[in-house]
Amino acid sequence: MLRRIRLVLIALAVIVGLQPVAVAQAGSPPGASVASGTSRAGSGDTGSRETASRDTTGETGDAAATDVARARVATEVLLDSYDQQKAWFPSSWWNSAVALQTIGDYMERTGDRSYVDELDHSFETNKGPFPAGERSTDEIYGNFTSRAIDDAGWWALNWVTAYDLTGDQKYLDMAGTIADFMHEFWDPSTCGGGIWWDEERTYKNAVTNGQWVRLTAELHNRIPGDTAWLERSQEAWDWYAASGMINAEGLVNDGLTDSCANNGDTVWSYNQGLGIGAALELYRATGDPELLGSARRLADAALGSDALVTGGVLTESCDPLGRSCDDNQKQFKGIFMRYLMELADTTGEARYQEFVDLQAETVWANDRDSSERLGLRWGGASSAESPNVFDWRTQASALSALIAAVPVDAPRRSLSATMSPAQLVVMPSPGAASQVRTEVEVAATSDGQLPVRADVRVSAPDGWAADPARSQVELMPDGDGTPARASIPLEVTVPADAEDGSYPLTVRVTARPGLSYTTRVTVQVASVVDFDAGTTQEVAWLWDAGGSGLSQSGSRFADGTSHFVYKFPFPAEATSAEATLTIDNQYVVDVGPDGASWTTVLTEDEPIRDGSNKADHTLDLTPHLGPDKAVYIRVTDAFPADGWGGGVYHVSARYGTS
Repeated sequence: MLRRIRLVLIALAVIVGLQPVAVAQAGSPPGASVASGTSRAGSGDTGSRETASRDTTGETGDAAATDVARARVATEVLLDSYDQQKAWFPSSWWNSAVALQTIGDYMERTGDRSYVDELDHSFETNKGPFPAGERSTDEIYGNFTSRAIDDAGWWALNWVTAYDLTGDQKYLDMAGTIADFMHEFWDPSTCGGGIWWDEERTYKNAVTNGQWVRLTAELHNRIPGDTAWLERSQEAWDWYAASGMINAEGLVNDGLTDSCANNGDTVWSYNQGLGIGAALELYRATGDPELLGSARRLADAALGSDALVTGGVLTESCDPLGRSCDDNQKQFKGIFMRYLMELADTTGEARYQEFVDLQAETVWANDRDSSERLGLRWGGASSAESPNVFDWRTQASALSALIAAVPVDAPRRSLSATMSPAQLVVMPSPGAASQVRTEVEVAATSDGQLPVRADVRVSAPDGWAADPARSQVELMPDGDGTPARASIPLEVTVPADAEDGSYPLTVRVTARPGLSYTTRVTVQVASVVDFDAGTTQEVAWLWDAGGSGLSQSGSRFADGTSHFVYKFPFPAEATSAEATLTIDNQYVVDVGPDGASWTTVLTEDEPIRDGSNKADHTLDLTPHLGPDKAVYIRVTDAFPADGWGGGVYHVSARYGTS
């Protein structure tokens, strides 16, 4: 499946001795991999956040350009999971708000405005009410509010970022509407103040009150002549700082007991980060140096604590081998990095930027798979019993570390490349070579409307062939931070004697002066199909993720209008085939020869939600073998209204010859 890209090819020219040069300009909305015509993306308002100039002594422009390129690529991978129809990331309500804000952070940091439309689409699609089970287990009342007050808070913070990017008043108005809703749960009659975590008023905690201070200060800083939001923010900070949630070590515990004492619950990085961000935004509103000192103390406590940092790497208590983080906890570290980035920008202090840079380098070196996905454990720890986890939540979280490493004054020139698809699979015919196809997608920005001519070179394993092995592409960016993009088709020939295994192809893209970027594609040579959902082994067979998600129980699931498709490219001599799926809940399974036409072969007729129908089902694929002997299997939701679609745990497939 092709990455979501903005690509416009406007001309082709032949360079003597090389493959054709594609000339491309910066374009706007996503579409096919190659489109005709031209389109230029406009730039938005960069927002009003006040920062100190980052000292980039010792950092070359090339290194900073690499920071931009890495953040761009990781953002593209995150957007692969965006569900265009529901305009969110499936299937998590508040997590989607945080992921969208992370994309906003990327755009604000780099000047790239490629994804402003996604923010608008998410706003317009999701601003209304939804019944329980449609967007959340809770009913959504409208205006991004529900019984979970902190969920509403994440959406409000996201819309402030969208306002900073675009200057569109509707976003700031929505943030104010959500804040009005949250204010209804400020209650001085219990613990002397604070916002309740839930509509039932059962708990006062760090996350909701950190959000509240930050949000009210943000509103004040963006509404001319405001005094009401500032008063609320100052009152909330005074209560928060004195509440006891910040312990003697300067770390933020999760919340308060019924008797209004620190409950001693887990120190999570996002609570610490929200405390930093709250103090910083109120400091911007008031200029009170004590608030900046509070932000520093919270950051210093985190960076010096074994509870949050292991071997210099930000680590949650659920991260180590043998433990697992739930879907909420997967995103906590990214929230901390968002606000530590702001502290580094505001103070210009080296210790914060050094920590930020170490996280980014660690993620890129140790926590990235061959599809450019970023995982849960930033140090990269993984084992058969406790594998590292990769999904859109971990992607968004680690992306925040990469964004934080981009200098405040991001370089105008940058160069990146990705592969689409980045995972290829071959089921070879005995004694015959095989061919697979992918595309090299090149993106570049420049200082002004200056062309970027990139040289693309492919390195393949011994005995393999890549065509073209070398090519050039000329890109014409607009100079506003939004990259121009172009795509180069690549055919890979796998030799007949290639044994089962994974084989890397490396693609190096360079442009003068001094820009370079290396990407990769992995070719999986496989005689058999046998994988668990959510593992690295699944990636090569997953032809279209289609907005699907991964459950805590180990299944890939398709809720509502989402789907997912596996492709099995059986060899030319295959005359029969079958597949076995371990599947549960409300599934529909379709099979087809081309990824476009489908025959339903398996359906769950009952609205089962508890996995009680989990079983192995063997499908006869023989009638569906395509002209190229490929078969596609699609899983969708039998009852799309209630959000409990089919979940696949394990897949195996076999073929026979006459």
